[in-house]
Amino acid sequence: MLLNRPVMKTTLSSAAILLGSLALTACQPGSTTASAGATPSQSSSVAGTSSTDPASGGAAPVSAPSTGKGSSVGSGTSAGTSGSGGSADSDSYAYTHPCSGRQVSLHVTRRDGAPSQRVIVVRNIGAHACGLSYFPQVYLDNAHASGGRIVKPMIPSGLGGAPAYPVHAGQTAYAVIDLDPSGATTGTVSGIDELNVLADGDHMPNAETRNFQLGSGALVLKPKLGLYRSTVADAVTSMTGADTQS
Repeated sequence: MLLNRPVMKTTLSSAAILLGSLALTACQPGSTTASAGATPSQSSSVAGTSSTDPASGGAAPVSAPSTGKGSSVGSGTSAGTSGSGGSADSDSYAYTHPCSGRQVSLHVTRRDGAPSQRVIVVRNIGAHACGLSYFPQVYLDNAHASGGRIVKPMIPSGLGGAPAYPVHAGQTAYAVIDLDPSGATTGTVSGIDELNVLADGDHMPNAETRNFQLGSGALVLKPKLGLYRSTVADAVTSMTGADTQS
């Protein structure tokens, strides 16, 4: 009996050592249980970065497209406001909207101090700007002789530039015709007593031509007609440069 006691003590000690080793192994940081737990944690973190951080290649914030659309709408609203207001009385509007006979009034008067000159006065009585041809369509004849002689004036050469002469609402365009620029009293055309004027020969029908009596004693010889201008003085200057037969 005394011989078996040392053997039992050795067995118990071995068992204790084995249990201690197993416990230490389970507590190491490289164990299978810790690695499995790290994988879902790491995947969740990467997915969150991808969906919320544009700098990491994720989707742009929802507010970016919304801001862009807002800027576009604002720009369109501004353009619409400027396009529907004062622009209807601008030069650019007049270039694409010829004057009609009902939109303008037409008169002819004598020019003070110049008995051979007549001032053609075209006033825009409409609410918007409109465009006239560079000069009125004019010819002279005998009011009482159908099919009689017709005299047409000289006009300035080298015309070009804007597509029309703009006349804003309420404004007036002037053109001056000199019936006898030379002042001659002999060699004039006999029987001419009427001035016929169409405010816009490019767009108005001939039926809108107006007739004005020159009065007795009017002398007509190589008449000159100037371009539309905003003042009578400028219209006279334009008339003196007429050098081409209309």
